[in-house]
Amino acid sequence: MPSETMSHFRYRLRRDGNAAIIWFREMWVRRWFRWLGYLVGAGLLALLLGWIVFARDLPSVDQLRDYEPPLPTMVRDGEGKPVHSYARERRVQLEYSEYPPLLVRAYLAAEDRTFFEHGGIDYPGIASAIITNLTSSGRPIGASTITQQVAKNLLLTNEVSYRRKIREAILAKRIEAALTKEQILELYLNEIPLGRRSFGVQAAARAYFDKDVDQLALHEMAFLAILPKAPETYGRARNADKAIARRNFVLSEMFRNGWITAAQRDAAQAMPLGLSETGNKAVAQVGGYYMEEVRRQLIGLFGETPDDGSLSVYGGGLWVRTAYDGKMQDAATSALRRGLVRYDTGKGWSGPIARIEADDQWKSRLASSFIGIDYDGWRVAAVLSKSAGEVRIGFASGDTGRLPAGAATMGYRKTGGSAFSAMRPGDLIAVKATAPGVYQLKNIPEVSGGMVVESPHSGRIYAMQGGFDVRLSPFNRATQAERQPGSTIKPFVYATALDSGMTPATLIVDGPFCVYQGANLGNKCFRNYGGAGGSGEHTMRWGLEQSRNLMTVRTASQVGMEPIVETIKTMGIGQHEPYLSTALGAGSTTVEKMTNAFSMLANHGRELKPRLIDYAQDRRGKVIFPKNWRPCDGCNAKDWDGRPMPRFAPSGKQLMDPLTAYQVIHMLEGVVQRGTAVRLRDLGVPLFGKTGTTTGPKDVWFVGGSPDVVAGVYVGFDQPRNMGGYAQGGSLAAPIFKDFFLGALTDAPPVPFTAPKGIRMVRIDRQSGRRVYGSWPGTDPKAAIIWEAFKPESEPRRTIREEEIKPVKTPKRQDVPVEQGNGRRTDADFLDDRGGII
Repeated sequence: MPSETMSHFRYRLRRDGNAAIIWFREMWVRRWFRWLGYLVGAGLLALLLGWIVFARDLPSVDQLRDYEPPLPTMVRDGEGKPVHSYARERRVQLEYSEYPPLLVRAYLAAEDRTFFEHGGIDYPGIASAIITNLTSSGRPIGASTITQQVAKNLLLTNEVSYRRKIREAILAKRIEAALTKEQILELYLNEIPLGRRSFGVQAAARAYFDKDVDQLALHEMAFLAILPKAPETYGRARNADKAIARRNFVLSEMFRNGWITAAQRDAAQAMPLGLSETGNKAVAQVGGYYMEEVRRQLIGLFGETPDDGSLSVYGGGLWVRTAYDGKMQDAATSALRRGLVRYDTGKGWSGPIARIEADDQWKSRLASSFIGIDYDGWRVAAVLSKSAGEVRIGFASGDTGRLPAGAATMGYRKTGGSAFSAMRPGDLIAVKATAPGVYQLKNIPEVSGGMVVESPHSGRIYAMQGGFDVRLSPFNRATQAERQPGSTIKPFVYATALDSGMTPATLIVDGPFCVYQGANLGNKCFRNYGGAGGSGEHTMRWGLEQSRNLMTVRTASQVGMEPIVETIKTMGIGQHEPYLSTALGAGSTTVEKMTNAFSMLANHGRELKPRLIDYAQDRRGKVIFPKNWRPCDGCNAKDWDGRPMPRFAPSGKQLMDPLTAYQVIHMLEGVVQRGTAVRLRDLGVPLFGKTGTTTGPKDVWFVGGSPDVVAGVYVGFDQPRNMGGYAQGGSLAAPIFKDFFLGALTDAPPVPFTAPKGIRMVRIDRQSGRRVYGSWPGTDPKAAIIWEAFKPESEPRRTIREEEIKPVKTPKRQDVPVEQGNGRRTDADFLDDRGGII
């Protein structure tokens, strides 16, 4: 710039600036101008202070870009179907594009008609709200836009104050600058609280109509749109008139904005609310001991509610695949319950389940007790009052009924009087309807038990029942109850004997056996169950089939208890002391451990880890448990590519000689055919198993199954006491297994047990254990000649001819399946030139 021009510019600046200063000084002497200046200054100062007070500690809106709401953990069964969820709030997260446009417009009509026009704040609405609040003494009203509601729900609190409204408005402007309108609506529709513990429109659609958002009718969309104002009011049946009026207003607003036609409006306004009383039935919510155990394990893996909400059971949005089989679980639950009721029938009333105060709050007290039952139409009721002839009872649903004295005549175990005379107001009892409003007293069995159903191929647990009902007692007797296994431990005693050189045909004396315990204790003499003495010399097979204590303890003494307890430990049963009584089941273990140990026998002695959870995924689908999980490449190929089918290699260590494991299984088949579990024989399929009865008897057991499914069950009192001499594993526990089998496995094809490579099947006389030539085993379980499994070079050398044993009818020769390579060998493959077995 030339020097002359620059000088002129500076002169003008000084001249004009001085003129402005002179003008301002002349105006300042006027009062009204000074007041105007004061007001402007105060306004600027207020804005500065307001920014410091309201905006300096506001949360950042950047967290909304990657916002992850707390989502429930969903549990799927073995087929991938959702069956349960763990959540304190119902939430389902959808993308904006998944919400029907008409549903979005319903919310705009109800909450923020100008959402797509304003910048986050509705100024006319705010002015109207201020005027209303200044002229009204009621609860202050707001004019919150959808953006402001997002700010309040996700970044602020529900505090009712102007301070929160100002902060909300500031955040709304920031949100509008950071996110698109569609992103804001997605956050809103996924997070808005809508009652019935539902957060988000999809969760509410399931809670109120049991539908997904894409299945909703227009009148249902309009109803959901009214809920943000007052979900606890509009969502209750008693306020149906208010809800319909508000819903119809929203429909009118949708018509006024041109989003629906008059015909659509009129048809929707004529519809009833149609609310579902049952809630979301898309997820079965099977619950029970199985899902409670899954929950316990998940909390152990991922925690319950971590602060950040990630990888937690309540809020982490996990997807969990389990081995749960609904059919087997129902069968196991029913079988155990029926078995407990059978034992308990005729023993009288055991008393009330629990007690509450029988005041005017009894309904809420009963509901909050979370005590319930779902067996055979039984219900839990509270005794409200009692007269000479009947008891008035009430239920958590609010309905009441009466229990006549004649329907409660069973004796009360504690006093010997009648159950009716022992009842008091506040008692919680079990009843069953006999007529409308009339009920009969039922008794929750005092005895309890546990049952586990497992795959012997993988260790996956298909079913688990830890008592009569988890709502009556959450203690899981399948996994937590340490009980004496009784004779179910004997297969592992004999397995150790087989490893030491004995065979199923080894003769063992069934006779008196005493052990000197020192000068103070003297001799300890063992006896068979029921005090029976010995019966002479028999094969190991016979001793296991008939569960002879004297033969077992004699074998244990000969083999030594140290290797026996080591076998018990190796098979995961427990850490037991090397006492002879341990060989008869004096230690302690759980149903889960015993079932898994028997499953490993059926798995040819290979290690199995009992598991309920196959794998768990985070909310994005990444497998986070187990840590070494790998996908099966090629397993989901659409078409066969000509290559071999993918197969999983055997997993787990070899814990027992596979030949020994099969020998034990083969003998345990005899327990079903001729021994203490003979009542299972008429099921007509290959089964193995072992009964158990502890001293007292205090516990009765059965563990066994097929080549594909193994189940274990015990029955006993929580505080162990005598169950009565008639209670035995074969008479009480085995029928429970049979009931389970008939309910779950009757359609399964019969599968024979296969032997590992190296087993030799030899014909023997099952009484003497001697090898037999000239005859063939028959199908009669009582036949004298049977196939017996031997390890190489261990079969009996002494032989007898057919004419030397009691003649039996010889049926048509049958194949004996023995696994070798990819095929099965028949008995003909084992014949030598003399007709014997190699």
